[in-house]
Amino acid sequence: MNFSRPRALVLSVLALLTSGLAVTTTAAPALADGPGQGTPWVVTLGDSYISGEAGRWAGSSNTSTASADALGGTAYFDNATNTGEQINRCHRSKSAQAHIGAGTLGMNLACSGSRTTTFTDSNGNFKPGLDFYNSNGRQGQALALQGFAATHNVKLVSVSIGGNDFNFASIVQTCVTNWLTSPTWAKNYCNDDSSVASNFTASAVAAKRAAIATALQNVRTAMRNAGYADNAWTLLVQNYPSPLPSSSGFRYSESGYTRMSKGGCGFWNRDADWANATALPKINGAVLGGANDSGLTNVRTLDLSSAFNGRRLCENTVGLYEEKGLSSWTQAGAVDQTEWINQIRTVSTCCGSASPYYIQESLHPNYWAQMATRSCVRQAWNGGTVRSGKCTIAGTGLVGGEPRMTLG
Repeated sequence: MNFSRPRALVLSVLALLTSGLAVTTTAAPALADGPGQGTPWVVTLGDSYISGEAGRWAGSSNTSTASADALGGTAYFDNATNTGEQINRCHRSKSAQAHIGAGTLGMNLACSGSRTTTFTDSNGNFKPGLDFYNSNGRQGQALALQGFAATHNVKLVSVSIGGNDFNFASIVQTCVTNWLTSPTWAKNYCNDDSSVASNFTASAVAAKRAAIATALQNVRTAMRNAGYADNAWTLLVQNYPSPLPSSSGFRYSESGYTRMSKGGCGFWNRDADWANATALPKINGAVLGGANDSGLTNVRTLDLSSAFNGRRLCENTVGLYEEKGLSSWTQAGAVDQTEWINQIRTVSTCCGSASPYYIQESLHPNYWAQMATRSCVRQAWNGGTVRSGKCTIAGTGLVGGEPRMTLG
């Protein structure tokens, strides 16, 4: 039999089908990242307690800056070339909690010193709030989030805000000044100074609670404007940790000058007790109340109120590197024996020509604490099924370079 013509016909048909298949299966253009599309992102908004302020330092030493210098001089650099800051003094450190990994990418839009609304501080530094400020290329954090979320798949927005609305920095300054300028036999406490107490009246707390609620509503508006349904992402609202022990927990006496000159923690015992028993609960109450008042249905909370207990500044369970016989933050056990809160510094102890310290790093969670919080945020992320919880120390040592923490 002659199969030449059928074979030729088959080959012709196959050639035609192959040609047609090549045309009909041309790949569609890849979808651009945006709401629901692409790698999940974690975005952090708010103030110094989430931007990563003091994240360069792993503990404190009065004899060697190198002992505690975990990240070096580029710790706060966040521009595209790693040569400086996008916004001066926002101090978005490389140890900040935005970078949890676990299949996500991180974007840090927080700024040290920020309040609920945008302002410029007395030194001329721009401080973006959780609003839609837009002038001369400068944007509020809500507007910055809106632009970022439109082209990235934002699944978690973590927020720390409200502390500066209570004038945190000026309160610390007043307390330290009162300690330095009054003797043991005639103590001048800060908690009853009008400039401090006025922040904690019922009306003042209510106003700050309302401002926090508005700021969180701005975050929701930003995400809606970027194309997200409310159930397509989660807002994780975190409160503030205790940075100082109560009176019984200090390792330095309140008499003499050692508490400040050596420990960098110049508070009278009564003021430290007030800070833990009154000021912090009122601030954290306003944060939680603001979250409740905001009306957002996709909120989870991260309770950091006691996350660093046992590792706080001047606490009697930890010490300076030289007090513990350590010479470097990389030594085994350093994370458990040194402080997780940065020393309070004055002009004389921070700002010489050769000093790498900033006053604004004072009384902020340092490298150890930033990495600890990162662990808790990762646990809250929970593989995308975000949950609330209370962050506490779970043990000693490091796991993957982070302190052992649990989210209960």
